[in-house]
Amino acid sequence: MLNGLWLGFFVVAAVAALAQWLVGGNSQIFAEMVQALFGMAKLSVEVMVLLFGTLTLWLGFLKIAEKAGLVDLLARWLAPLFARLMPDVPRGHPALGLMTLNFAANALGLDNAATPIGLKAMRALQDINPSATSASNAQILFLVLNASSLTLLPVTIFMYRLQQGAPDPTLVFLPILLATSASTLVGLISVAVVQRLPLWHPVVLAYLLPVALVLAAFMAFLATLTATAMAQVSSLLGNITLFSLVVLFVVVGALRKVPVYETFVEGAKEGFDVAKGLLPYLVAMLCAVGIFRASGALDYVLEGIRWLVSQTGMDTRFVDALPTALVKPFSGSAARAMLIETMQSQGVDSFPALVAATIQGSTETTFYVLAVYFGAVGIQRARHAVPCALLAELAGVVAAIAVCYRFFG
Repeated sequence: MLNGLWLGFFVVAAVAALAQWLVGGNSQIFAEMVQALFGMAKLSVEVMVLLFGTLTLWLGFLKIAEKAGLVDLLARWLAPLFARLMPDVPRGHPALGLMTLNFAANALGLDNAATPIGLKAMRALQDINPSATSASNAQILFLVLNASSLTLLPVTIFMYRLQQGAPDPTLVFLPILLATSASTLVGLISVAVVQRLPLWHPVVLAYLLPVALVLAAFMAFLATLTATAMAQVSSLLGNITLFSLVVLFVVVGALRKVPVYETFVEGAKEGFDVAKGLLPYLVAMLCAVGIFRASGALDYVLEGIRWLVSQTGMDTRFVDALPTALVKPFSGSAARAMLIETMQSQGVDSFPALVAATIQGSTETTFYVLAVYFGAVGIQRARHAVPCALLAELAGVVAAIAVCYRFFG
């Protein structure tokens, strides 16, 4: 799957570039593609520099949590649920607690904490994977749920809107919450169908229904707040949660006689080792994405979509937000650039900008997550991970468009 996908980027980019040259008369297109190729290689290294620090920091704290027994405790509590959703993972396995911490960090918008925890979980799952190169069912479910990006507090989107002068930066909060919920639900169901997981089992419902009720109550509470209060609650809750996790890990570790400093350094070394193995995968994926964008293939896709939508008589305003949707599966930085460009060219509170912000907050960089998470453990055969993750991504985009028409149309 990854081999075909990677090759496809280059083939489509080559065809698009030839069309630009022979039909459009753009003789500079190949120079632009080469420039993009080297530019993305440079970006890969810059991303790695950030990952080195983040992974070293959080895997250090996580090692303290492991030795203090916190991860094992969480794994035992969730054992009945994961026994149904991930039957190949032994009860009480450390990966279960790590996955839960990763989901919680993602939901609260704590990206810096979520990625290293997720990589630690993926490595733990690889320890029980009978294949060295093919993704297990548990790894696929974990990756798809990661890629579906359930986010309760999209603080970064509020920040982008504030920077662009939005009078109400949190205007898209509820649309994002609804769209990201749809994405996660579709991701879970798609994997459950392929792997024949018993979602309607009483034990599974006993865990998932309370989460759904708490989420609904949280939505209702936030809907009563003013825009200023909502922004304050989002920022405060995210930062308190992040700092509380650090203090919890260190204090519980100390109480249980764990040598916290030495343990932190031990975990930090693991983070360094994980990070340095990611660069080849990042270079491969980001460079392929870079020439795909530079070739003009993305522009052709947008114009084709606009024509098809206009032929049906439907409103085409949302098409101006699709650059964010189309590049988000490949590159978070590219999607951010597309979002900001849409805000600047269309207006921060224009309909395309609101749709783009909702898409950005409710979808994930699927292929980046795929490259990082599977690359960290040497997985080369992704099996059904890519189609399930892309289906969740598509659900998030469609839901974002539909919800924005309901809220702002």
